[in-house]
Amino acid sequence: MRIYLDYNATSPPAPEVVDTVNRVLGSEFGNASSVHAFGQRAKAVLDDARASVARLIDADPSEVVLTSGGTEADNLALRGAAEALEPSGRRKIVTTGIEHEAVLNTVKALERQGWAARTLSVPETGVLLPQTFRAAIDRETALVSVMHANNEVGTIQPITELAAIAREHGALFHTDAVQSVGKIPVSVRELGVDALSLSGHKFGGPKGTGALWVRRGVRLISTMTGGRQERNRRAGTENVPLLAGLGVAAQLAQARLGTASARIALLRDRLEEKILATVSGTVVNGDRAARVPNTTNISFDGLEAESLLIALDLEGVAVSTGSACSSGSLEPSHVLRAMNLPSARARNSLRFSLGPGTTAEEIDFVADILPGLVTKLRRLSRTAAALR
Repeated sequence: MRIYLDYNATSPPAPEVVDTVNRVLGSEFGNASSVHAFGQRAKAVLDDARASVARLIDADPSEVVLTSGGTEADNLALRGAAEALEPSGRRKIVTTGIEHEAVLNTVKALERQGWAARTLSVPETGVLLPQTFRAAIDRETALVSVMHANNEVGTIQPITELAAIAREHGALFHTDAVQSVGKIPVSVRELGVDALSLSGHKFGGPKGTGALWVRRGVRLISTMTGGRQERNRRAGTENVPLLAGLGVAAQLAQARLGTASARIALLRDRLEEKILATVSGTVVNGDRAARVPNTTNISFDGLEAESLLIALDLEGVAVSTGSACSSGSLEPSHVLRAMNLPSARARNSLRFSLGPGTTAEEIDFVADILPGLVTKLRRLSRTAAALR
Protein backbone atom coordinates (compact mmCIF):
# COMPACT_ATOMS: atom_id res chain seq x y z
CA MET A 1 0.00 0.00 0.00
CA ARG A 2 1.26 3.46 -0.91
CA ILE A 3 -0.36 6.42 0.82
CA TYR A 4 0.26 9.97 -0.39
CA LEU A 5 -0.11 12.71 2.21
CA ASP A 6 2.10 15.36 0.62
CA TYR A 7 -0.36 17.28 -1.53
CA ASN A 8 1.18 20.62 -0.53
CA ALA A 9 4.37 19.57 -2.31
CA THR A 10 2.50 18.52 -5.42
CA SER A 11 -0.77 16.83 -6.28
CA PRO A 12 -1.39 13.97 -8.70
CA PRO A 13 -2.83 15.29 -11.99
CA ALA A 14 -6.46 14.48 -12.55
CA PRO A 15 -7.13 11.94 -15.35
CA GLU A 16 -9.05 14.61 -17.27
CA VAL A 17 -5.97 16.83 -17.12
CA VAL A 18 -3.68 14.07 -18.44
CA ASP A 19 -6.11 13.32 -21.29
CA THR A 20 -6.34 16.99 -22.23
CA VAL A 21 -2.57 17.51 -22.24
CA ASN A 22 -2.03 14.44 -24.44
CA ARG A 23 -4.80 15.43 -26.85
CA VAL A 24 -3.71 19.05 -27.23
CA LEU A 25 -0.03 18.07 -27.54
CA GLY A 26 -0.89 16.12 -30.70
CA SER A 27 -3.68 18.20 -32.20
CA GLU A 28 -3.02 21.88 -31.39
CA PHE A 29 0.65 22.27 -32.23
CA GLY A 30 0.33 25.78 -33.68
CA ASN A 31 2.06 28.83 -32.22
CA ALA A 32 -0.57 30.88 -30.43
CA SER A 33 0.99 34.09 -31.76
CA SER A 34 0.52 33.03 -35.41
CA VAL A 35 -2.36 34.54 -37.37
CA HIS A 36 -3.18 31.47 -39.45
CA ALA A 37 -5.76 28.86 -38.48
CA PHE A 38 -3.31 26.59 -36.65
CA GLY A 39 -2.14 29.47 -34.50
CA GLN A 40 -5.62 30.75 -33.82
CA ARG A 41 -6.76 27.31 -32.67
CA ALA A 42 -3.86 27.23 -30.21
CA LYS A 43 -4.75 30.76 -29.07
CA ALA A 44 -8.33 29.63 -28.46
CA VAL A 45 -7.02 26.85 -26.19
CA LEU A 46 -5.06 29.43 -24.19
CA ASP A 47 -8.07 31.74 -24.01
CA ASP A 48 -10.19 28.91 -22.60
CA ALA A 49 -7.53 28.06 -20.00
CA ARG A 50 -7.16 31.71 -19.03
CA ALA A 51 -10.92 32.06 -18.61
CA SER A 52 -11.08 28.94 -16.41
CA VAL A 53 -8.29 30.25 -14.15
CA ALA A 54 -10.02 33.62 -13.98
CA ARG A 55 -13.32 32.04 -12.91
CA LEU A 56 -11.54 30.08 -10.18
CA ILE A 57 -10.26 33.31 -8.57
CA ASP A 58 -13.21 35.57 -9.49
CA ALA A 59 -11.16 37.65 -11.93
CA ASP A 60 -11.30 39.05 -15.44
CA PRO A 61 -9.43 36.87 -17.97
CA SER A 62 -7.60 39.89 -19.40
CA GLU A 63 -5.90 40.35 -16.01
CA VAL A 64 -4.44 36.81 -15.93
CA VAL A 65 -0.84 36.24 -17.04
CA LEU A 66 -0.09 32.57 -17.73
CA THR A 67 3.30 31.49 -16.35
CA SER A 68 5.47 28.42 -15.81
CA GLY A 69 4.41 28.15 -12.16
CA GLY A 70 4.14 29.87 -8.82
CA THR A 71 7.83 30.78 -8.57
CA GLU A 72 7.78 32.63 -11.88
CA ALA A 73 4.53 34.34 -10.90
CA ASP A 74 6.06 35.51 -7.60
CA ASN A 75 9.16 36.76 -9.40
CA LEU A 76 7.14 38.62 -12.02
CA ALA A 77 4.98 40.22 -9.33
CA LEU A 78 7.87 41.39 -7.15
CA ARG A 79 10.62 42.15 -9.66
CA GLY A 80 8.20 43.53 -12.23
CA ALA A 81 6.44 45.79 -9.74
CA ALA A 82 9.72 46.91 -8.14
CA GLU A 83 11.16 48.00 -11.47
CA ALA A 84 7.96 49.78 -12.42
CA LEU A 85 7.85 51.57 -9.05
CA GLU A 86 11.48 52.76 -9.04
CA PRO A 87 10.64 56.24 -10.46
CA SER A 88 8.40 56.83 -7.42
CA GLY A 89 11.46 56.97 -5.15
CA ARG A 90 9.83 54.60 -2.67
CA ARG A 91 12.20 51.69 -2.14
CA LYS A 92 10.86 49.64 0.77
CA ILE A 93 9.32 46.17 0.72
CA VAL A 94 7.39 44.56 3.59
CA THR A 95 6.98 40.80 3.78
CA THR A 96 6.93 38.04 6.43
CA GLY A 97 9.40 35.40 7.55
CA ILE A 98 6.96 32.58 6.76
CA GLU A 99 6.83 33.23 3.01
CA HIS A 100 7.84 30.63 0.46
CA GLU A 101 11.45 30.88 -0.67
CA ALA A 102 10.25 32.09 -4.07
CA VAL A 103 9.27 35.32 -2.30
CA LEU A 104 11.99 35.46 0.36
CA ASN A 105 14.88 34.93 -2.06
CA THR A 106 13.40 37.37 -4.57
CA VAL A 107 13.17 40.00 -1.84
CA LYS A 108 16.82 39.32 -0.93
CA ALA A 109 17.75 39.81 -4.58
CA LEU A 110 15.94 43.16 -4.61
CA GLU A 111 17.81 44.15 -1.44
CA ARG A 112 21.07 43.62 -3.34
CA GLN A 113 19.73 46.10 -5.88
CA GLY A 114 19.24 48.78 -3.25
CA TRP A 115 15.75 48.05 -1.91
CA ALA A 116 15.12 48.04 1.83
CA ALA A 117 13.16 45.09 3.18
CA ARG A 118 11.26 44.59 6.42
CA THR A 119 10.61 40.91 7.17
CA LEU A 120 8.01 40.41 9.89
CA SER A 121 7.78 37.55 12.37
CA VAL A 122 4.43 36.09 13.33
CA PRO A 123 3.21 34.74 16.67
CA GLU A 124 2.95 31.02 17.42
CA THR A 125 -0.45 30.95 15.74
CA GLY A 126 1.30 31.50 12.42
CA VAL A 127 -1.08 34.36 11.62
CA LEU A 128 0.31 37.86 11.08
CA LEU A 129 -1.27 40.42 13.40
CA PRO A 130 -2.68 43.41 11.51
CA GLN A 131 -1.30 45.77 14.18
CA THR A 132 2.19 44.37 13.59
CA PHE A 133 1.80 44.98 9.88
CA ARG A 134 0.44 48.48 10.39
CA ALA A 135 3.44 49.38 12.56
CA ALA A 136 5.85 48.21 9.86
CA ILE A 137 4.37 49.96 6.84
CA ASP A 138 4.94 53.63 6.07
CA ARG A 139 4.99 56.11 3.21
CA GLU A 140 8.34 54.72 2.03
CA THR A 141 6.77 51.30 1.45
CA ALA A 142 6.21 50.65 -2.24
CA LEU A 143 5.44 46.94 -2.22
CA VAL A 144 4.04 44.32 0.17
CA SER A 145 4.02 40.53 -0.24
CA VAL A 146 2.14 38.38 2.28
CA MET A 147 1.10 34.83 1.41
CA HIS A 148 -2.56 33.82 1.58
CA ALA A 149 -2.08 30.30 3.01
CA ASN A 150 1.17 28.94 4.38
CA ASN A 151 2.65 25.88 2.70
CA GLU A 152 3.96 24.28 5.92
CA VAL A 153 1.34 24.92 8.61
CA GLY A 154 -1.60 25.89 6.41
CA THR A 155 -2.50 29.07 8.27
CA ILE A 156 -4.54 31.67 6.40
CA GLN A 157 -3.53 35.31 6.68
CA PRO A 158 -6.09 38.14 7.04
CA ILE A 159 -5.29 39.37 3.55
CA THR A 160 -8.35 41.57 3.12
CA GLU A 161 -7.48 43.59 6.23
CA LEU A 162 -3.77 43.72 5.42
CA ALA A 163 -4.40 44.83 1.84
CA ALA A 164 -6.66 47.63 3.07
CA ILE A 165 -3.86 48.88 5.34
CA ALA A 166 -1.39 48.80 2.44
CA ARG A 167 -3.84 50.70 0.26
CA GLU A 168 -4.05 53.45 2.92
CA HIS A 169 -0.31 53.95 2.48
CA GLY A 170 -0.35 53.75 -1.30
CA ALA A 171 1.61 50.47 -1.43
CA LEU A 172 0.98 47.67 -3.93
CA PHE A 173 -0.06 44.37 -2.32
CA HIS A 174 0.89 40.96 -3.70
CA THR A 175 -0.23 37.65 -2.21
CA ASP A 176 1.20 34.21 -2.94
CA ALA A 177 -1.97 32.10 -3.08
CA VAL A 178 -0.28 28.94 -4.33
CA GLN A 179 -1.52 26.92 -1.32
CA SER A 180 -5.03 28.36 -1.15
CA VAL A 181 -6.31 28.43 -4.75
CA GLY A 182 -8.20 25.22 -5.43
CA LYS A 183 -8.52 24.37 -1.72
CA ILE A 184 -10.71 27.21 -0.48
CA PRO A 185 -12.77 29.84 -2.33
CA VAL A 186 -10.48 32.67 -3.46
CA SER A 187 -11.80 35.96 -4.84
CA VAL A 188 -9.32 38.63 -5.86
CA ARG A 189 -12.14 41.17 -5.61
CA GLU A 190 -12.89 40.28 -2.00
CA LEU A 191 -9.22 40.09 -1.01
CA GLY A 192 -8.58 43.56 -2.40
CA VAL A 193 -5.03 42.73 -3.52
CA ASP A 194 -3.17 44.09 -6.54
CA ALA A 195 -1.51 40.83 -7.64
CA LEU A 196 -1.99 37.14 -6.83
CA SER A 197 0.16 34.11 -7.72
CA LEU A 198 -1.05 30.54 -8.21
CA SER A 199 0.41 27.21 -9.31
CA GLY A 200 -1.35 24.49 -11.28
CA HIS A 201 0.31 21.41 -9.81
CA LYS A 202 -1.00 22.24 -6.34
CA PHE A 203 -4.61 21.51 -7.41
CA GLY A 204 -4.34 18.65 -9.88
CA GLY A 205 -2.83 20.48 -12.84
CA PRO A 206 0.47 19.86 -14.63
CA LYS A 207 3.80 20.93 -13.19
CA GLY A 208 5.25 23.87 -15.07
CA THR A 209 2.01 25.84 -15.13
CA GLY A 210 0.79 28.78 -13.09
CA ALA A 211 -0.56 32.27 -13.35
CA LEU A 212 -0.20 35.77 -12.01
CA TRP A 213 -3.34 37.84 -11.69
CA VAL A 214 -2.60 41.56 -11.96
CA ARG A 215 -5.24 44.16 -11.19
CA ARG A 216 -6.05 46.31 -14.20
CA GLY A 217 -4.06 49.53 -14.02
CA VAL A 218 -1.15 48.02 -12.07
CA ARG A 219 2.04 48.37 -14.10
CA LEU A 220 4.65 45.61 -14.24
CA ILE A 221 7.89 45.50 -16.18
CA SER A 222 8.30 42.11 -17.82
CA THR A 223 11.13 40.10 -16.25
CA MET A 224 11.65 38.14 -19.49
CA THR A 225 12.40 40.24 -22.54
CA GLY A 226 11.48 39.02 -25.98
CA GLY A 227 8.18 38.88 -27.79
CA ARG A 228 4.87 40.46 -26.90
CA GLN A 229 3.11 37.40 -25.51
CA GLU A 230 0.73 37.71 -22.56
CA ARG A 231 -0.01 41.37 -23.38
CA ASN A 232 3.68 42.30 -23.18
CA ARG A 233 3.89 40.97 -19.62
CA ARG A 234 5.62 37.61 -20.17
CA ALA A 235 7.72 36.96 -23.28
CA GLY A 236 8.06 33.47 -24.71
CA THR A 237 5.95 31.01 -26.67
CA GLU A 238 3.25 29.66 -24.39
CA ASN A 239 3.18 25.95 -23.50
CA VAL A 240 -0.25 25.31 -24.98
CA PRO A 241 -0.72 21.62 -23.97
CA LEU A 242 0.26 22.10 -20.32
CA LEU A 243 -1.72 25.32 -19.99
CA ALA A 244 -4.75 23.53 -21.45
CA GLY A 245 -4.31 21.07 -18.59
CA LEU A 246 -4.16 23.98 -16.15
CA GLY A 247 -7.51 25.18 -17.45
CA VAL A 248 -9.12 21.78 -16.94
CA ALA A 249 -7.63 21.52 -13.43
CA ALA A 250 -9.10 24.94 -12.61
CA GLN A 251 -12.52 23.81 -13.77
CA LEU A 252 -12.34 20.64 -11.68
CA ALA A 253 -11.11 22.53 -8.62
CA GLN A 254 -13.95 25.02 -8.85
CA ALA A 255 -16.51 22.24 -9.17
CA ARG A 256 -15.30 20.41 -6.05
CA LEU A 257 -14.84 23.44 -3.78
CA GLY A 258 -17.11 23.16 -0.77
CA THR A 259 -18.11 19.52 -0.57
CA ALA A 260 -14.65 18.09 -1.23
CA SER A 261 -13.00 20.62 1.07
CA ALA A 262 -15.38 19.73 3.88
CA ARG A 263 -14.66 16.01 3.44
CA ILE A 264 -10.90 16.59 3.44
CA ALA A 265 -11.15 18.77 6.55
CA LEU A 266 -12.97 15.97 8.38
CA LEU A 267 -10.23 13.51 7.43
CA ARG A 268 -7.51 15.95 8.46
CA ASP A 269 -9.18 16.47 11.83
CA ARG A 270 -9.61 12.71 12.26
CA LEU A 271 -5.90 12.14 11.69
CA GLU A 272 -4.93 15.02 13.94
CA GLU A 273 -7.17 13.96 16.83
CA LYS A 274 -5.99 10.33 16.69
CA ILE A 275 -2.34 11.34 16.72
CA LEU A 276 -2.78 13.75 19.62
CA ALA A 277 -4.74 11.12 21.56
CA THR A 278 -2.41 8.16 20.99
CA VAL A 279 1.07 9.70 20.72
CA SER A 280 2.39 11.54 23.76
CA GLY A 281 4.42 14.73 23.36
CA THR A 282 2.60 15.90 20.25
CA VAL A 283 1.23 19.34 19.47
CA VAL A 284 -0.24 21.03 16.39
CA ASN A 285 1.76 23.94 15.05
CA GLY A 286 -0.17 27.02 14.03
CA ASP A 287 -3.75 28.16 14.39
CA ARG A 288 -6.19 25.23 14.20
CA ALA A 289 -9.06 27.37 12.94
CA ALA A 290 -7.58 29.86 10.45
CA ARG A 291 -6.05 27.35 8.05
CA VAL A 292 -6.72 25.51 4.82
CA PRO A 293 -8.73 22.29 5.25
CA ASN A 294 -6.11 19.83 4.08
CA THR A 295 -3.06 20.64 6.22
CA THR A 296 -1.81 19.76 9.67
CA ASN A 297 1.72 20.28 10.99
CA ILE A 298 2.49 18.27 14.12
CA SER A 299 5.50 18.36 16.43
CA PHE A 300 6.74 15.02 17.84
CA ASP A 301 8.81 15.65 20.95
CA GLY A 302 11.96 13.60 21.49
CA LEU A 303 12.86 12.69 17.92
CA GLU A 304 14.09 14.15 14.64
CA ALA A 305 11.34 14.61 12.07
CA GLU A 306 13.55 13.26 9.28
CA SER A 307 13.78 9.88 11.02
CA LEU A 308 10.00 9.65 11.36
CA LEU A 309 9.55 10.71 7.74
CA ILE A 310 11.84 7.89 6.61
CA ALA A 311 10.13 5.37 8.89
CA LEU A 312 6.76 6.33 7.45
CA ASP A 313 8.10 6.09 3.91
CA LEU A 314 9.29 2.55 4.62
CA GLU A 315 5.70 1.79 5.62
CA GLY A 316 4.48 3.24 2.31
CA VAL A 317 3.38 6.64 3.64
CA ALA A 318 4.59 9.89 2.04
CA VAL A 319 4.67 12.99 4.25
CA SER A 320 7.00 15.98 4.52
CA THR A 321 9.04 17.97 6.99
CA GLY A 322 8.13 21.21 5.20
CA SER A 323 8.49 22.86 1.83
CA ALA A 324 9.59 20.51 -0.96
CA CYS A 325 11.69 23.38 -2.33
CA SER A 326 13.77 23.29 0.87
CA SER A 327 14.26 19.52 0.98
CA GLY A 328 17.80 18.41 1.69
CA SER A 329 18.42 21.30 4.04
CA LEU A 330 19.59 20.41 7.54
CA GLU A 331 18.34 23.71 8.90
CA PRO A 332 15.13 23.86 10.98
CA SER A 333 12.03 25.05 9.15
CA HIS A 334 12.29 28.78 8.49
CA VAL A 335 8.51 28.98 8.84
CA LEU A 336 8.45 27.51 12.33
CA ARG A 337 11.41 29.65 13.36
CA ALA A 338 9.62 32.76 12.08
CA MET A 339 6.73 31.70 14.34
CA ASN A 340 9.22 31.92 17.23
CA LEU A 341 9.00 28.22 18.04
CA PRO A 342 11.98 26.58 19.82
CA SER A 343 14.63 25.16 17.50
CA ALA A 344 13.96 21.61 18.72
CA ARG A 345 10.29 21.92 17.86
CA ALA A 346 11.16 23.29 14.45
CA ARG A 347 13.26 20.14 13.88
CA ASN A 348 10.74 17.55 15.08
CA SER A 349 7.67 18.60 13.10
CA LEU A 350 5.98 16.79 10.22
CA ARG A 351 3.49 18.13 7.70
CA PHE A 352 0.57 15.96 6.64
CA SER A 353 -1.27 17.40 3.62
CA LEU A 354 -4.32 15.64 2.24
CA GLY A 355 -6.11 15.84 -1.09
CA PRO A 356 -9.17 14.70 -3.05
CA GLY A 357 -7.76 11.17 -3.33
CA THR A 358 -7.26 10.68 0.41
CA THR A 359 -9.51 8.05 2.02
CA ALA A 360 -10.63 7.31 5.57
CA GLU A 361 -8.92 3.91 5.38
CA GLU A 362 -5.59 5.59 4.60
CA ILE A 363 -5.99 8.02 7.49
CA ASP A 364 -6.76 5.22 9.91
CA PHE A 365 -3.76 3.20 8.72
CA VAL A 366 -1.40 6.11 9.30
CA ALA A 367 -2.89 6.86 12.71
CA ASP A 368 -2.58 3.20 13.71
CA ILE A 369 1.10 2.78 12.81
CA LEU A 370 2.36 6.11 14.14
CA PRO A 371 2.38 5.30 17.90
CA GLY A 372 4.63 2.28 17.42
CA LEU A 373 6.99 4.10 15.07
CA VAL A 374 7.34 7.08 17.40
CA THR A 375 7.94 4.86 20.45
CA LYS A 376 10.67 2.94 18.62
CA LEU A 377 12.39 6.08 17.32
CA ARG A 378 12.30 7.79 20.70
CA ARG A 379 13.87 4.72 22.30
CA LEU A 380 16.62 4.69 19.67
CA SER A 381 17.18 8.42 20.15
CA ARG A 382 17.56 8.01 23.92
CA THR A 383 19.97 5.10 23.41
CA ALA A 384 22.08 7.11 20.98
CA ALA A 385 22.16 10.08 23.37
CA ALA A 386 23.32 7.84 26.23
CA LEU A 387 26.21 6.51 24.16
CA ARG A 388 27.56 9.94 23.29
